[in-house]
Amino acid sequence: MRIRKHKWTQKELQINKAIVQDGTVHKGKWNEFFGNDNPIHIELGSGKGGFFAEMSLQHQDINYIAIERQTEIIVSGARKIRELKERGSEVDNLAFLRGDARDLLDYFEEGEICQVFINFCDPWPNRKKWHKRRLTHHSFLEIYRKLLSANGEIHFKTDHTELFEFSLNEFSDNNWKLKNISLDLHNSNFEDNIMTEYEQKFFEKGMVIYRLEAICLKDKLK
Repeated sequence: MRIRKHKWTQKELQINKAIVQDGTVHKGKWNEFFGNDNPIHIELGSGKGGFFAEMSLQHQDINYIAIERQTEIIVSGARKIRELKERGSEVDNLAFLRGDARDLLDYFEEGEICQVFINFCDPWPNRKKWHKRRLTHHSFLEIYRKLLSANGEIHFKTDHTELFEFSLNEFSDNNWKLKNISLDLHNSNFEDNIMTEYEQKFFEKGMVIYRLEAICLKDKLK
């Protein structure tokens, strides 16, 4: 996907207080960044952050951190949130972190996160050796396990059948308790689903969406 560059990107990076360019500075101190002791939820590969923007409006008692590698994308999302705040919307519980999932242990202290959202990540489908790049690969699951608080959760959605099957096995084989598994989310009885931008496009095309929740069972590790 070609990423559009904007002339105002650098200025937005300077003036937008919701954008965090160096997550290591706040490691273990994210509650100080938000100014409260509310639980912290993160989304990996958040794009422009529309999903977490809606979540933050609905749940003011939770702090949300949208994590995205691409500067242009995350700045574009943060700009929209700044403009909403200037018009009076209360979205002080949302931050945008420019970073990579592989570096999460540099951004957060162990047990600092309560929930991880992984929505429509790259399935890396063509070569088996690429599977280790999947955000539900067991190497990433071990990172999440360290960062999640006791009984913390991962919420995962995808349109990719093989990735979902792979993920089910990875969670099951690595001592995660699964719940609310849906093989067709939009034709299920699951309530309160908030769609991402990708999900909206898939839904309009009639594509099946898979979803699961996985609970971190730290106390039952062998």
